[in-house]
Amino acid sequence: MSTEPTSIEGSVTPPTSIDSENSRVGASSQTKGTTGKRKATQRSEVWSHFTKIINSDGTSKAKCNYCQKEFCCDMKKNTTGSLKYYIGSCKKNPSNVVDNSQGQLVLPRKGVERGEGNLSTWRFDQEACRKGLAQMIVIDELPFKFVESECFKKFMFVVCPKFHIPSRTTMTRDVYQLYLDERIKIKQLLRSSCSRVCLTTDTWTSLQRVNYLCITAHFIDNDWKLNKKILNFCPISSHKGESIGMVIEKCLLNWGIDKLFTVTVDNASSNDVAIGYLRKKFNPRGGLVQNGKYLHMRCMAHIVNLIVVKGSKEMNKSVERVRGAARYVRQSPARIQKFKECVVVEKIECKKMLCLDVCTRRNSTYLMLDTAQNFERAFERFEEQDTNFRAELERGEGWPSVDDWDNVRNLRDFLEHFYEVTLCISGTSYVTSNNFFDELSEIDILLRDAQLKSNVDFSVMTIKMKEKYDKYWGDIDKMNFLMYVACILNPRQKLKYIEFALSEMSSSEKACEMMQKLKESLYELFDEYKPPLHSTCSQLSVPTHVSLGELQQKKSKGKCKLCIKSVSWKFVVKIKHLSWINI
Repeated sequence: MSTEPTSIEGSVTPPTSIDSENSRVGASSQTKGTTGKRKATQRSEVWSHFTKIINSDGTSKAKCNYCQKEFCCDMKKNTTGSLKYYIGSCKKNPSNVVDNSQGQLVLPRKGVERGEGNLSTWRFDQEACRKGLAQMIVIDELPFKFVESECFKKFMFVVCPKFHIPSRTTMTRDVYQLYLDERIKIKQLLRSSCSRVCLTTDTWTSLQRVNYLCITAHFIDNDWKLNKKILNFCPISSHKGESIGMVIEKCLLNWGIDKLFTVTVDNASSNDVAIGYLRKKFNPRGGLVQNGKYLHMRCMAHIVNLIVVKGSKEMNKSVERVRGAARYVRQSPARIQKFKECVVVEKIECKKMLCLDVCTRRNSTYLMLDTAQNFERAFERFEEQDTNFRAELERGEGWPSVDDWDNVRNLRDFLEHFYEVTLCISGTSYVTSNNFFDELSEIDILLRDAQLKSNVDFSVMTIKMKEKYDKYWGDIDKMNFLMYVACILNPRQKLKYIEFALSEMSSSEKACEMMQKLKESLYELFDEYKPPLHSTCSQLSVPTHVSLGELQQKKSKGKCKLCIKSVSWKFVVKIKHLSWINI
């Protein structure tokens, strides 16, 4: 009779040739009786600390990898609870060893959080290492299976042998726990350091035809630091304004935000409906300034892009021919290499390489023209070496002529101003709204001066761009007054600068009318923030029913100058976030 030796996992070895016939009969009967059953897998995390063995008496045991102690682990009689408990108490487990020695000094490193500054001490901490690993997975957008790669395991064994690398399932839980911890921190920050929040939001459709919405909050904390936090990134049912408004409202309620200052969106008509929905929902709760009068903020960068697109259409032929030439060169690596050789022969000192514009990127057309205009001679030499180059372009928009290159250079110089404006107002880590009026007035002057040029095509282009400019910024009633208020709160400008700039941009009568409306808005804002300052005003013996205009009259008479200065400063402090609106 044959013996059946068992392995460490308890699996049966194949039968010998002596009893092969009997084994076939037994195997066939076993196959019939065990059809549909699947071998159980060890999924518990304790098996990374224990090894399953079979004793001489045939019982299953779990041997600790650190102290070699054995425990019962029969699948039908025992559970892994005792094993999991022992992991935390095993004295030889590296994770449980308490390092009582002096901590290692760590030098400050640039670019590492809390790295710059004084010297600090370091001790091995399993939980801190796991948290740092989770942060790396999130920030560097790595897959969860990265922690199970052989190279990463070898690297960690060399760097820190004590660190027990978690599985990708454990890493998933750690990342989710990191999200929950950060969510609590942001909620506490919003509750304690912020009175009102400014939102920016946008929607788009992916290649899989899925609609997405992103909501970002901008606010100032008690340390006067600008904060930018993404509150939600989620799929939505449609791009309808009602759906967008409902998703934004739900997100704000989940975060405990009930006071809004502005919502910055692009010029899609659905966003007008969404803003109306938010105004209707938040007005009864008292969460808006002036009943939502200043809630809707149109994205300035988007309007600048619309102006540029309107002008580019007037010189579309020259742009299309240059775009066609750049596209032909970039279609294969061989053409790119040949073009680089032409650049070297022509001694063109430009480190940039040809690029194509993208309709969804605001400055991509300028970047394409800025690069292509440096390689005019390289294109001509490339045409001599590639016989199909000119023929291919002639079948499309045509070969770029000398006049086309002149038009491209003029357009590039003109679009450079809009490129710089877009970079200035698209920042997220610094103030943007106080520069709005400056950039707006510069664009107005630029368009008016360009209309006087002798080039007829260029003059027609700027006229079209000025019409688009006037559609959004020609009438003060269509604009959000907070952009003017942010400029007034700038100590370098104030009301005098606004009055001067408006008189230069329009007629004197229209400038006076606009200034009158602007002053009325300032008075309304002051009255809006006056009730929270009741206690301060009463201590300074200033009646709370006094308006800003009456305060100015008293100041002119020489009365209560200290009170007026104090109340005015408190007014500025209360609306500190007004100067930090991101557009």
